[in-house]
Amino acid sequence: MADDQDDTERTEDPSQKRMDEAIERGDVVKSQEVNTWFVLAGSALVLMAFSGPMGMDLASTLRGIVANSFAYKVEGGDLIRLAQKICMEVMAAVALPILLLALAALCGNIIQHRLIWSVQAIEPKFSKISPLAGAKRLFSKQALANFVKGLLKLALVGTVLTALLWPERHRLEGLIGTDVALIIPFTKVMSLKLLGAVVAILAIIAGADYFFQYRQWFEKQKMSLRELKEEFKQTEGDPKIKAKIRQIRYSRSRKRMMASVPKATVVVTNPTHFAIALHYERGMPAPICVAKGADLIALKIREIATKHSVPVIENPPLARTLYATVEIDQEVPPEHYKAVAEVIGYVLRLNRGLAR
Repeated sequence: MADDQDDTERTEDPSQKRMDEAIERGDVVKSQEVNTWFVLAGSALVLMAFSGPMGMDLASTLRGIVANSFAYKVEGGDLIRLAQKICMEVMAAVALPILLLALAALCGNIIQHRLIWSVQAIEPKFSKISPLAGAKRLFSKQALANFVKGLLKLALVGTVLTALLWPERHRLEGLIGTDVALIIPFTKVMSLKLLGAVVAILAIIAGADYFFQYRQWFEKQKMSLRELKEEFKQTEGDPKIKAKIRQIRYSRSRKRMMASVPKATVVVTNPTHFAIALHYERGMPAPICVAKGADLIALKIREIATKHSVPVIENPPLARTLYATVEIDQEVPPEHYKAVAEVIGYVLRLNRGLAR
């Protein structure tokens, strides 16, 4: 019983196939803090690069409306056309900054994982509306981590913002009676300073949160020994079946090899441990090994050779050398030509003598 329990406990690191399947169904590592950081960083860049031109465009538009307010008609459809004109000019002024913020939000997702189109992520599931499942998520480790993370984030950001604003408290009080033209530059500088501090803090928080989310996701993808074995069977095949296939292939290869022994010109033996069957005809560049074996296979080769009147020559050094250096259906290496030629020459002379 203990073995079964250990076999099903998720203690093994997930395979690449398991992680790829999770990603394909939309189960990916995602940190909301990373997305928030990209949006805030994009906001800081937009404020630095476009606040001046965007403010001038909007000020020019509103200044023209105020200056020519007496000329605008507000009866019937004229008011609607005026509102549409104002909206179009405002949208033209903020279109590029909004586009850059949208790209920043998209980059926050792409940098964490590639774009995935998965229907499973949006399929309706009972667990999403189940009160019991909702209660489990509410009091889960993830929910506790999010709560603690929120408190820490508030504490850190609040502390830094207080440290930045506290030295400026007297200037902030004096803004009540200051000209509006002087308030805008001061507000821009303070906004950039505060945004820069927040972006720096959230960069650290985002990095830590992504690491935490990855560890959570990795733990969720862990596999049991039984799952690993099943996956191995699916991808690599059942070891028993593979062993059976190897056995069948070996048996067929051995039968083909034994069928080639009667065609051999000579069989060189050890005499008991090795047997190598060589085939040679006039015009061939070198003899070819058609069969070889050790011990029981060598005995079988000698039996077949004797049965079909193939000469069996005992030459232990040559037999050992050929067994180690020549594979089936390969030519004899040049360094062994002389020794093999002597054996085959002897066999050919022997056959001519028998023919007489």
